[in-house]
Amino acid sequence: MHLALIIDDYLPHSTRVGAKMFHELACYYISLGHQITVITPVENQKEKLIQHQLDSVNIWYFSSGSIKNTSKYKRALNETFLSTRAWSAISSQIKPNTFDGIIYYSPSIFFGNLVSKIKNHCKCKSYLVLRDLFPQWIIDAGIIKQNSIADKYFRFFEKYSYNQSDYIGLMSERNKLIFEKMTQYNYTTEVLRNWAALTPHSITHNSINIRNKLKLKDKVIFFYGGNIGHAQDMANLMRLVKAMKDHDNAHFLFIGQGDEVNLVLQLANEWDLSNFTYLPSVNQDEFKDILANTDIGLFSLSAQHTAHNFPGKLLGYMVQSLPILGSVNPDNDLLDIVNENKAGLITINGDDEKLLDNAITLYNDCRLRKQLGYNAYSLLEKEFSVQSAGNTIIKKFEEWNENI
Repeated sequence: MHLALIIDDYLPHSTRVGAKMFHELACYYISLGHQITVITPVENQKEKLIQHQLDSVNIWYFSSGSIKNTSKYKRALNETFLSTRAWSAISSQIKPNTFDGIIYYSPSIFFGNLVSKIKNHCKCKSYLVLRDLFPQWIIDAGIIKQNSIADKYFRFFEKYSYNQSDYIGLMSERNKLIFEKMTQYNYTTEVLRNWAALTPHSITHNSINIRNKLKLKDKVIFFYGGNIGHAQDMANLMRLVKAMKDHDNAHFLFIGQGDEVNLVLQLANEWDLSNFTYLPSVNQDEFKDILANTDIGLFSLSAQHTAHNFPGKLLGYMVQSLPILGSVNPDNDLLDIVNENKAGLITINGDDEKLLDNAITLYNDCRLRKQLGYNAYSLLEKEFSVQSAGNTIIKKFEEWNENI
């Protein structure tokens, strides 16, 4: 089969987990003998369309305005035109038999029109990998108001995107239930976990040694890598950094970008946090080098969330056998998955004392860190492999094609 994969961010330009997940999915399908074409925007690209190959994956880069690291208004405007710009760039490449299926990723919610046009031209089915209930989470975070003009605007595109799907994969059982109730059971859904390739990154003599670079040789490094935004409630993690100031060998390293970087830097300065380092985003190879030199994988989800996300960054921690430390919104089944499999220590966001207790426990016990990290990798193998997710999706296309 020839499958189109549509996502708003992709390698090698991106350091985000979604981009990495989609590339691993594409590589897995190629290993099975399928043909893959990724359709993705590149900000301010001069040519309307550039075709490229990476690891035998065909990539169609279409020109777009800025949709990352820009103002909310500019991002919303440019994302609104994603489908229009994409179709303008690729329509001449699309023939009736070009694609046998479409897999598209949300966020963004603005690819519905592009998916619709490809489906109509190729008479094929589509599968939506739904990772984020937007705009619900920005309503939960108080960024926009429910039933406001902005809410209604985003809801229109959200619903249109859902309507182009023949199947929707959500990342957990509770997320699936919330989505089904929210959409009045109008869509066909299943649980589709986040995924990762099962190959840990190995340190070589050419690797970046972050311990030497930052003079952290004997420190226990708590690592946060990924989006630094409202959905993560970064103040929650910064309070933990502050509470750990007196533990001389603990150091917190944050790498990423997002709306709350300024807040993080402001609090680090205000609280004089000498046990903290922030670095802007790095490329995937550098990120893997740094991750392989850390001790504990850190994450946070805002207590205001009504949806139950499984942050993609956890996959990177798991593949490197790092124990997971973090906090989630109430009723998030991620807490049960991680704690019951003894892959880390997860608490409810807002219980700062328990989060601190867990951090100190991991800080003091190297053997426990190793055991929880081993269990984290085992959980990855069992529930979150690219093979498992890839087989779940491809099975749907095989069934659809058999019934044609």
